[in-house]
Amino acid sequence: MTDVLSPEILPFDADALAGRTGRITILVDGTEPAHASARRIDRLTKGAVTRLMTSEAWAKVKPGESLDLTWPAGLAAEAVQVLRLPRKADVATARKAGAAIARTKAASLVLLENHPRQSDLILGLLLRAYDFDLYKSGETTPRGAVTLMVADVEGAKVAVASGNALAQGIFFTRDLVNEPANVLTTVEFAHRLTGLRDLGVHVEVFDEEELERLGMRLLLGVGIGSECPTKMVVMRWNGGVAGEAPFALVGKGVCFDTGGISIKPAGGMEEMTMDMGGAGVVAGVMKTLALRGAKANVVGLVGIVENMPDGRAQRPGDIVKSMKGDTVEVINTDAEGRLVLADVLWYAQETFKPKGIINLATLTGAIIVALGAEHAGVFSNNDDLCGAFLKAAGSEGEGAWRMPMAQGHDDKLKSRLADMMNVGGREGGATIAAQFLKRFVKDDMPWVHLDIAGVTLSKGDTATAPKGATGWGVLALNRLIADAYEMKET
Repeated sequence: MTDVLSPEILPFDADALAGRTGRITILVDGTEPAHASARRIDRLTKGAVTRLMTSEAWAKVKPGESLDLTWPAGLAAEAVQVLRLPRKADVATARKAGAAIARTKAASLVLLENHPRQSDLILGLLLRAYDFDLYKSGETTPRGAVTLMVADVEGAKVAVASGNALAQGIFFTRDLVNEPANVLTTVEFAHRLTGLRDLGVHVEVFDEEELERLGMRLLLGVGIGSECPTKMVVMRWNGGVAGEAPFALVGKGVCFDTGGISIKPAGGMEEMTMDMGGAGVVAGVMKTLALRGAKANVVGLVGIVENMPDGRAQRPGDIVKSMKGDTVEVINTDAEGRLVLADVLWYAQETFKPKGIINLATLTGAIIVALGAEHAGVFSNNDDLCGAFLKAAGSEGEGAWRMPMAQGHDDKLKSRLADMMNVGGREGGATIAAQFLKRFVKDDMPWVHLDIAGVTLSKGDTATAPKGATGWGVLALNRLIADAYEMKET
């Protein structure tokens, strides 16, 4: 897995600043250096910081952004990064500021003082210090060490430890999504998830024979055209009250999606390595929960499959029986994610009787048309659970938007030959997909469906991630579990 940055933490020492090499980052706001460390750097550079902060260039710098003083007189450092971060900055701005430090990749000394957004800045620094360069040769830039000089060493250690647990979960998700399909086969994906056993997660892998015995023929039908065997992996973290019902996370894990017989256009198909993004997020959340010792019972279930066309592949017009017992007429084999999720959702309810379920999937192109790359689509049968998730996503700066569900969309799934079809036309496609999934959720089960097709893979740098896999969802789901499902200290 991509390593997480491990900053050294030191108490503030003004006398050590003049001889420090590399880069020095100071936090400022307004038009003059207000904090002791920034004033010290200003004095050492004979007022260079003040001159910069009263310049026209500084007036254009937004919170979370910075300007450099290069080779400043009075310091051994090659540059001073003057980083604008108001003390009342929001979460997103503080993380953006941390990411601005990490982007340089240079050895840095960060003078944090005792900023109220210290924890968020540290998390942003850790998250942006990510590179997936496993398959590059001769193009990588080594990352320099980062040292944090702080007023409260113990507080900074707590912030780094907390950020590390989140970053490891997010990096796990990003790595899985970034891997090519010839490496991350269904077998390899399942194998990597078994590595969570080392952290105390109970992991069980179901092979095709067991899935057939369980009647999970919707899941199996998606993968019969592939040489890679279909798997289901169940991950259980039992950190809460013994015997108490868990909260369930369910993820779509299509390691590569050609569309099957309803084959996709060639253009952009290389990005279909990300079609296991929902399962990747579930895996990342489970890792974070284990690393921080979450006091909650959570079960993560993922259906892992590859959707390929060959002589055995599922055809349009096939009728398949689900684990629930309903029959599905497969009209389009490229609408396979809902088939994967349907069986896994039913298994989760029958086996664990959870308090609630959230499923995640890169499910439809329609949600990208509707919401772009800024928000995941949120569909739900329960206002309380949906509201709690949206609040968690908002507090973590992960875009999410509730979408409507309606009987009219459900009616479009009617089949002449079976209990339902797997598609219902192009209009309202994301909602029709959600209505299909709702048919496999029991009436009294609180449920949220997250369509993450637009937020899983970024076509450019984001505030805290380079181009590629974002790890969207790990922060929000971890926050939801912490706020709503963990035992509270008394």
